Amino acid sequence: MVGYALNILNTSLQEWTAQYKIPFQIIPEIKMLYNPLMKGAFNFVPGVMGMVLILICAMMTSIAIVREKEMGTMEVLLTSPLKPIYIILAKAVPYLALSIINLISILLLSVYVLNVPVAGSLFWLVFISLLFIILALSLGLLISTIVNSQLAAMLASGMVLMMPIMLLSGMMFPIESMPKILQWISAIVPARWYIKAIQKLMIQGVEVKFVAKEIMILATMTAGFLFISLKKFKIRLQ
Repeated sequence: MVGYALNILNTSLQEWTAQYKIPFQIIPEIKMLYNPLMKGAFNFVPGVMGMVLILICAMMTSIAIVREKEMGTMEVLLTSPLKPIYIILAKAVPYLALSIINLISILLLSVYVLNVPVAGSLFWLVFISLLFIILALSLGLLISTIVNSQLAAMLASGMVLMMPIMLLSGMMFPIESMPKILQWISAIVPARWYIKAIQKLMIQGVEVKFVAKEIMILATMTAGFLFISLKKFKIRLQ
């Protein structure tokens, strides 16, 4: 973008100089608005947050539930007086707590070790992160209802989550520079909206109204994954 703008200015300046012989030059001064020192940590910390949270919640939750199916203990749990929703919560709560600890650790390391500021509201930063954690847990539950083995759960989590997060979420490559077809595909990657919201709140320091779109999309995805997962959760094993 800088090179493109400089090319326009230089071309215009040459035309003006040739026609009017103007006695001045245009020397642009480039300033980075949100990352003036161009530190890499400002770019990869939001992406790392998205990847760590979704991997722990989705992959571990799906494996934990599928492990019960493989070992045969799921039959015992389903025949107990416990409702299926309590079984699901019992499997999800440990990874929810672990993700919260990871979130706190990443924020502390980012601020005090990598010197990445939290320019926006810490409350909304934590709120969106918790929403993303619940989304990841529901996604892990959905994966567990589809597959029947731990290996299949790991492969599904790796192929469905890892590659899109790394390539299509804006973590490594700017979404704006991708082909249109990949930009459309990236819209269904939950981590894209989470990383975008965290960048706005954490780095740019904007108000919450500027991330309302991302919050609505994450909330809609969360509700959709939860609804589908609970509907597909089998209370009888074949």
